[in-house]
Amino acid sequence: MNKFWERFFYFLTYISQGSSYLSPRAYAILHRMHHAFSDTEKDPHSPHHTKNVFTMMWDTKKIYNAVLSRKREVEHRFERNYPEWNLIEKLGDSWVSRIGWGLLYLAFYILAFLYLDMHWAFFFLLPIHFLMGPIHGAIVNWSGHKYGYQNFDNKDESKNSLIFDFLMLGELFQNNHHKRPNSINFGQKWFELDPTYPIIRLLDKLKVIQVKKRH
Repeated sequence: MNKFWERFFYFLTYISQGSSYLSPRAYAILHRMHHAFSDTEKDPHSPHHTKNVFTMMWDTKKIYNAVLSRKREVEHRFERNYPEWNLIEKLGDSWVSRIGWGLLYLAFYILAFLYLDMHWAFFFLLPIHFLMGPIHGAIVNWSGHKYGYQNFDNKDESKNSLIFDFLMLGELFQNNHHKRPNSINFGQKWFELDPTYPIIRLLDKLKVIQVKKRH
């Protein structure tokens, strides 16, 4: 995509992630490490080398912070071809921003409770709003490497957890994704539906993005 759309989606990433903003650079590096070392001890987030999902999230957090602060040496092959915007990076990673978004979520819930007759039990969803980025990653990496079926022998434990991934918008087709990591369609069999794929095709037709190779 051109620079305008890159910045547009970069800012949209910050707005949509809010209090749980993750750096595109650090996220890209960890994702590449995950593919290169899938389910080995070098994998930054494998469920097969941690006691439970919480220790996996904590270990991932430590590696992420080390990469983000550039305190961890990164192999050259992972350190390339990602968008950077230092202003949003600093803003999104600041506690002022994280707490500000958290207060905004809390205010929304309170207003909905007071004026829209929202049930009080919905307040239990607040932790998910506060930490939705890491929770999303935990679901994908835990479930996608423990539960489901395999179309391909990728020499790892990657699995497809759903045949219609309405939950993670295609990311639970982990076995397919590890076989063809550059494919824009995470579904491979005729019955596997990736809801993000038609959106990518639409953005391509609208010239917002340019798909270099179709699978």
